[in-house]
Amino acid sequence: MSAVQWSYAVNQWDTNIDTFVRGREHERAFKTISISGFSAVELTAASFGPWEPLGNPKAMSDLYGSPAQFRDVLRGCALDGVSSYVYDPFVGFEVEMGRGHDPLEPTSAGPIADTAAWFASALRDLGGSVLVVRPCGSAWQTGRLDDAQIATLATLWNAVGERISGDGVSLALHVDFLSALRLGDSLDRLLAATDPSRVGLALDTAELAVAGIDPVALYRRHHDRVRHVQLKDARVVVEEAEALTPHAEQFVRTEGGAREIERWFYEPTDEGGLVDFVGLVEAMREHGYQGWVVVESDQSPHPAESTMVSGWYVQNVLRPILQR
Repeated sequence: MSAVQWSYAVNQWDTNIDTFVRGREHERAFKTISISGFSAVELTAASFGPWEPLGNPKAMSDLYGSPAQFRDVLRGCALDGVSSYVYDPFVGFEVEMGRGHDPLEPTSAGPIADTAAWFASALRDLGGSVLVVRPCGSAWQTGRLDDAQIATLATLWNAVGERISGDGVSLALHVDFLSALRLGDSLDRLLAATDPSRVGLALDTAELAVAGIDPVALYRRHHDRVRHVQLKDARVVVEEAEALTPHAEQFVRTEGGAREIERWFYEPTDEGGLVDFVGLVEAMREHGYQGWVVVESDQSPHPAESTMVSGWYVQNVLRPILQR
């Protein structure tokens, strides 16, 4: 395996629960991703049954027979497989569209670990190597995390990282722009409390930028913990007070907040967004990053066009930096 591999997230095609459900729609997306220069896809965990056929191993098996058979479909579209799954523990899988488990609740540790292992086993068959997880709830729900909460999270994710390692899958903590980990030094404290051999960091450039965190500076500070990189751009910052708005997931992320932001995320380019992609990739080369880089364009109104634009930028700007 080469030091850096390039994948593309399919979430921009899946804008509603009934818009990305048929095999022919999947095949068009996969072929577009392939011809744009990517070798794999990233999937997002969901529990809407046949309306989210790529959302979990059972739904995937219902449509394609098994994760291994789905990988054959990807190979038929000139892709190697699935690089990674993004799993939010608050999403439940015991009941369709059910609620999951809060990582801050100690009794949730068993069910969360079981679900993580379920996805890790599927990733093994899909050719993937990273389970990207949302490590805790939103800032408005918890406020700044205290030492006891950090310890609870560390115990959980250390155990999950240990369990999924048997499938050859790494664990990477993902910080979204509403996460409690954006408050104070919570992220640094959680990383310090977890086992570096079992718990890594997923560096999502746009989510961090919207949270007011410089992804390049964060990478340089924690480069030894970064197991996964997700590239997308952003143009506006959500300040802490806005992130603390009650039910921010709906009011801010979905509805755009008081400023009525229509779109949070954009393709990676050099066209004046918040993220310094060249600076990040130069830092990755400097520190010898090895692993997946996943390009995203959540909320794109034109998924195929966004994929091709992103592919051009990767092939002509970013990849050459790593090959110097």
